Amino acid sequence: MTKISILGCGWLGLPLAKALLAKGFSVNGSTTSQEKLSILQNDGINPFLIQLDSKSVSGTIETFLQGSTILVLDIPPKLRGNSSEDFVGKIQNLIPFIEKSSVENVLFISSTSVYGEKNDSVTEETPLNPDTEGGRQLVIVESLLQKNENFKTTILRFGGLIGEDRNPVKFLAGRENIENPDAPINLIHQEDCIGIILKIIEEESWNETFNAVSPFHPSREQYYTQKALELNLAAPKFSHEKPSFGKTIESTKVEKIVKYTFLRKDL
Repeated sequence: MTKISILGCGWLGLPLAKALLAKGFSVNGSTTSQEKLSILQNDGINPFLIQLDSKSVSGTIETFLQGSTILVLDIPPKLRGNSSEDFVGKIQNLIPFIEKSSVENVLFISSTSVYGEKNDSVTEETPLNPDTEGGRQLVIVESLLQKNENFKTTILRFGGLIGEDRNPVKFLAGRENIENPDAPINLIHQEDCIGIILKIIEEESWNETFNAVSPFHPSREQYYTQKALELNLAAPKFSHEKPSFGKTIESTKVEKIVKYTFLRKDL
């Protein structure tokens, strides 16, 4: 039985772990919350309490990685607002443990924020030009992992994550003077996030970089106005005073290389 370690069993990592268990994998899962250990264990996941910071790794990281051939890294940088987290330092501290372990393949969950905001159609060949601190640190981490010859790394760049319990319209509802009304949305449903990861593992598609965004790009105003109506929320009001800008993320590579068909195209 193949063992997979998931570093970060949160909103995406936990349902991913359950999906992998259903496929017959053995799964080690990490959390930073003592209270969540029992939740992981009750779901059949081998639970580990692990905390990364820029100076050390706390917890039994060696045991967490032991016997696993695949490591899924799903710990996004918490760099919104005034946060000054050293995400690069965290991964630099983790890498020596991966090098010494049985891990052969790493799947790193990244973000399309590495491209910055452009009025362009963006593919995996588009030059990286992040305009946020989180995006800049992700670019560095992607390079650190892919250049390491001790394991193979596939980078998976997700757009905005949504799910049955998660949609940006809940934060936009009732707000006024929202900019960028004509910018395209670049979202992906949790169901497709998990489906793509399962296909990458199934196809053994390592040493690759993939964008992962639903092929559905209405304008922000069109999408969020309709979504507010569907969810019985106050419609957000957009401002057209300034020109809109924003990139359109293309995900045809993941459809072609790992033969993935998006399940939630209309979101």
